Amino acid sequence: METAEKLFAEKGFSGTSVRDIADAADVNVAMISYYFGSKEKLFEALFSYRAESSTLKLESVIQDKQLTALEKVYSLVDYYIDRIQRYPCFNKIFLREQMTNFRSTTTAMITDYKKKNQELIKQIINEGQKKGEIKKGVDVPMMMATLIGTASHLVTTQHYFKELNNLESLSEEEFNKYLKKKLSIHLKTLFKALLTNEV
Repeated sequence: METAEKLFAEKGFSGTSVRDIADAADVNVAMISYYFGSKEKLFEALFSYRAESSTLKLESVIQDKQLTALEKVYSLVDYYIDRIQRYPCFNKIFLREQMTNFRSTTTAMITDYKKKNQELIKQIINEGQKKGEIKKGVDVPMMMATLIGTASHLVTTQHYFKELNNLESLSEEEFNKYLKKKLSIHLKTLFKALLTNEV
């Protein structure tokens, strides 16, 4: 699946054949057919695999009684930034699928995934509102669009950010740490203003 993920990100779904995946993964074509049935099913399995880990993380954050609602949101900010940085190939595929929107099965999977995660995030917001930690009238879909949109944009176009901010001297590892910290501070500051009455 990791090999398929890289190829789908590089060449797109249509531009990647089962033979390409088998050759790059150094496995027999028949093995892919045996385990997944088809290229479409392999693509769907990749989405399920990546989506499931996000949902599990959200559920574990919700159940953490040691954190305030705002701390839970902060935890999610760091999780999404880390996820987008760690899986740039999947992020590219995910963004492309949302834009092209022509494979009905994948589109349905993305919609279900977003709905489920949005409901889980609403639980965090509602919990915070009941305790008086978060103000009323929070627009969760816009909040998530801000989080994922900002993180995705900066990570996928980081070469521009690096050049525009004179950071070319940083190694890839140093730059990734810098970008992660910068994004984390920015989004947490933004969400603190958005979710609470504090300035």
